[in-house]
Amino acid sequence: MPTPDNFQTENYELPETEAGEVLLKAVYFSVDPYMRGRMNDAKSYVPPFETGKPLAGSVVAKVLESKSNNFKTDDMVIGMLPWRKEMIAAEKDLKVIDTTTAPASYYLGILGMTGLTAYFGLMQIGKPKAGETVVVSGAAGAVGVVVGQIAKTLGCHVVGIAGTDEKIKLLKDQFNFDEAINYKTTPDINKAIAAACPKGVDIYFDNVGGVISDAVISNINFHARIPLCGQISLYNSTEIPMGPRIQPMLLTRSVLMQGFIVSNYKDQFPEGIRQLAQWVKEGKLKFSETIEKGFEKLPSALLGLFKGENTGKMIVEA
Repeated sequence: MPTPDNFQTENYELPETEAGEVLLKAVYFSVDPYMRGRMNDAKSYVPPFETGKPLAGSVVAKVLESKSNNFKTDDMVIGMLPWRKEMIAAEKDLKVIDTTTAPASYYLGILGMTGLTAYFGLMQIGKPKAGETVVVSGAAGAVGVVVGQIAKTLGCHVVGIAGTDEKIKLLKDQFNFDEAINYKTTPDINKAIAAACPKGVDIYFDNVGGVISDAVISNINFHARIPLCGQISLYNSTEIPMGPRIQPMLLTRSVLMQGFIVSNYKDQFPEGIRQLAQWVKEGKLKFSETIEKGFEKLPSALLGLFKGENTGKMIVEA
């Protein structure tokens, strides 16, 4: 587990803005579990962070000065940007967002990578059908709350797994989950899942891995689908964890398990955003944010993800 000692802040001088560039003031920073993987010097789908250089992620920013024909002063934009209060960015790395349609922070969440991850993972891999049972681990997290609501909209029986009684209540009362299980207080998670899923599990949207996934997969149905989105329970492991060997169960029950990253579907992003925006407008999708205020809160917000301190999307407001 990283600690605050792994982070430092420093002052820097900005160069002059050149043609095709804009000067930005950060407004909202996205804080996401995948960032932990970028702190490892290991081969992955995205390069690791470099020691001594800023971390980077999705950032909503305001244009202070523009030398680009595509942006004007006071535009709100989004891009993959460094963790800096102010920065210079190339026009090709930015996109204007419409804050009259939704709050600016939503473009880091339900109308951004978070919502798209939920949408494509569930729709393209899970392929839900009305009447099926969908289980979501990390259900009160940014992706999980969206997955569950989409599944309910499509007529599924939805069960969420989370780690506090407050989150369990929220999943059922605000996000319309049929059942929710507190894995920290349930004596037998396997039995609890079996009770909540009397017809077995048709789709398991896996954000967590570890013993929770072992328990869900033991209740999996024939021809079930498992979108593999995250393994947050394992990101800080110092040893290779041992668990049940799940391949025999996947084999004998003809189960599909498929890992994915949202950029696999980048050509379909406009379609996904249109559908998510429509569901938000119709009131079928609600969203929760945990917003920490202050640039200096970035490290603690990131570390808080691994302690379950967020409900919905973790965001830091500059």
